This record gives sequence, C-alpha cells and structure tokens, in this order.
Amino acid sequence: MLPEKSYIEDTIVACATGGGIGGINVIRVSGIDAEIIAKKIIGDLPAPRIATYRKFRNKKNEIIDIGLIIFFPSPNSFTGESVVEFHSHGGPLLGELLIDEIVGLGARSAEPGEFSKRAFLNNKIDLIQAEALADLISCVTTKSVKAAVQSLSGTFSGLIFELNTKLTKLRLFVEAAIDFPEEEIDFLSDQELITNIELCQELFKSTLDGATSGEILRNGVQVAIVGPPNAGKSSLFNHLAKSDKAIVTDAPGTTRDILKITVDIDGLQVIFYDTAGIRDNPDEIEAEGIKRTKKLLETMDIAILINDISTNSSENIVILPSGLSCLHVNNKIDLINNKNEMPDEDEKINISVKLNIGIDELLLRIKKLSNYDFSSDGVFSARTRHIKALERSYDHFLLGKEHLLTHKAGELFAEELRIASEALGEITGKLSSDDLLGKIFSEFCIGK
Repeated sequence: MLPEKSYIEDTIVACATGGGIGGINVIRVSGIDAEIIAKKIIGDLPAPRIATYRKFRNKKNEIIDIGLIIFFPSPNSFTGESVVEFHSHGGPLLGELLIDEIVGLGARSAEPGEFSKRAFLNNKIDLIQAEALADLISCVTTKSVKAAVQSLSGTFSGLIFELNTKLTKLRLFVEAAIDFPEEEIDFLSDQELITNIELCQELFKSTLDGATSGEILRNGVQVAIVGPPNAGKSSLFNHLAKSDKAIVTDAPGTTRDILKITVDIDGLQVIFYDTAGIRDNPDEIEAEGIKRTKKLLETMDIAILINDISTNSSENIVILPSGLSCLHVNNKIDLINNKNEMPDEDEKINISVKLNIGIDELLLRIKKLSNYDFSSDGVFSARTRHIKALERSYDHFLLGKEHLLTHKAGELFAEELRIASEALGEITGKLSSDDLLGKIFSEFCIGK
C-alpha cells in the first residue's frame, strides 16, 4: 500500500540550485497554495510555462529582487501539483530572503527529496525513475550519466513491467485451467506454456545481468592498495591521481591515514584507497593506521597487494579477508638489473610506477575483476535494493517452475508467481512501505 497523501496538502518551498554564489537561484514552490503565494509576491501570474520578467516584493511592498518566474499549473508539472519557480539572482542571502518571505506566506521548507516524492505519489514517475533522478545528479562518469538517463526515461521500469506482465499471464493461464478440477490437467503437454516459462526465465536473467552492471556503474568499484612499507603504494596512488596526493619518502611508515581518489576507467568509477604500510612492530600511530587499513579491507571489492621486488621484503604479513579479490603486484622492476630475476608468474603483475611500466595491464586486470560488462550499451542505473528484490522474485519464479514441472502442482506455481509479482512491485513502488519511501527520499538533496 502507498502512504497516505494527507501531508502533501502542505505547500513546500526550497532552493533547487546548489548553495554558494552563482548566476541564479531557482526557488521552487509546490502545492495547493503555490499560486496564491506567487500572486502576493509578483502580482498577476504569467501564462503557463513562459519565463516572465517580474519584481519580487515582500509584505511591505519592498522589492526583494528582480528576476524570472515560471508557472506550471497542476497536473502538468514535475510534482503533479501547481508549481511556481522564482529565478532570482545568485547568492545565498537573496535566496534565503525569498524563501523566508514564501514561508511567511504559508509554505514550509521542503524535506530532502520531497519534490520527487510528491512526483512519485502523484504518479508522475515511478520509484525507479525517482531514484534515477538522484543518481543522475551524483554521476561522475559519462557512462553512469547515460545509465541514469536510461533508468529515468523508463528503460528499467519497462523491463520490470514486461516481467510482471509475463508472470501475470502465466498465472492467469494456470489458474484458468485449475478452475476445471473435474478435468485432468497435463501442464507439461502445453508447449505454449513451457515456451512462455522459458521466455520469462530468459528475461529474468538478462534483467538481473543489466541491473548488476548498473549497480556496479552507480556505486563504482572500491580498490585498496595494500602492502608493506616502501613498496610503492603511495607512488602508485599518486600516479593514478595524476598529482601528489600522498606523501612519498624513503622513510617507512609515511602513510598513517587512509587517502582516497576516484578514477574514471573507461566510464567505470574506480575508487582507490592508499593505506598504511603493514609491518611487524609498528609505532603507535602506524598501528592505528594498520588497524584502519584492516577495517577498510572488509568493505573493499578488490585489493592491490603491492610488493617491492628489488628487496627481499615479504608480502605474507598482509592477511586479506576471505573472498576478497586480489591482484598481486611486483613494483620497482626498474631496479632489477638481471631480467632473469624477474618472476614469470601469470597471476602476478610486474610494474614500475617510476617508469610507467605495467600500469595499463594493472588497470585492465581491475576492469576484468569488476564484473562490469564494458561491451554493453544498454546498461541502466540500479541499486542494491532493486537487485535483491529481483533475485527474490526470480527465486520464487524458479520455485514455482519446479512445483509445476516436477510435481504438476499448478496451485503452488500460481502462488509462487503471485509472490514473485509482489517483489517486482517493490522495485517500482507499486507496493512500498512508508519506511522504505522515507529511507529512499531522505538520501535526495533538498529542492529535488
């Protein structure tokens, strides 16, 4: 069930542009009193959807600012309510003065994501599209932008709708047959039914694959650079950052805290972490850095375990969490005079950060370990909750399929399909609790 709409009788206001000094402030007002409030500030309202030059006045008839106003009458607006946008000059003070005036006329400050939440509640967008809107704002690579736009335009929602349609048709077909209990039903003899089950299963798999890639694209890949002191962790980190983010010296234990950068690798956001060198008998500050490194590793997708091949240092001291993907890297190959001393092991990558040798191979290995499908052009943005709901839906579909094909239990098949459809409804918001909606929209910026 969707939440009650009583609270959206309020009229809300917020700045829809970023904070700080800029060219303009866009102050957005939405709700049943938006038109009344706007008239008190500018006089008569302009024609819908036409930017019109107006003076913005307070209760004392003093001019607050001069700018543009755009009126979007209900239901033809983003929220589905009457919306008025005041385009004032940039600067936080002007925006605050205008918002204070609007609040004084009966509006209230919007909560984070409340404009998008109202658009969802008024059926202007579904939950996937609302989340894609938030993703679009925070994108850091071109591919992630394209993926968010795909979801915003309805690509992901369309797949969920298609899946749900197939599940419903299968369920209706079986339930219709069950309505005639006096006849013996041989579901397995109906080739059309079997074909439709297989087509539904294929769509589940392709949608899950796309959602998995979309989640990777949205969240990025977390990579920790670990190893003993002086192995070249900070040098590699600086090389990837293309600047001196980390201090590099010959003295061991220079890195005491965790540093972080984001790198765009062929459209994939990869977040690298420079960590404290791990060794026996560290001093007190180093020990804290090592403790933080070990805690960080528990949240990583990939670890780069880097070793100085020019010394006899051992990498055995670094113990990685079970199941963590690891790339073993030998650094400083430029210091090896005898090429026969170079290890020839496929699983290890030989590099020289100083001479930029082997870095491309390292990045290629990271791409392979990311599990992201770089060849796909149709990826849409997705979130962990989407994938979990999809997996749950798919599990119930497979269980129902087993009931039907193994035990010829049509009733159980239909029931599992019903549960599978409910899980899909959670993705688009057809079946969403207040708690879920509150959590999702609380992550949005105010004014969106």
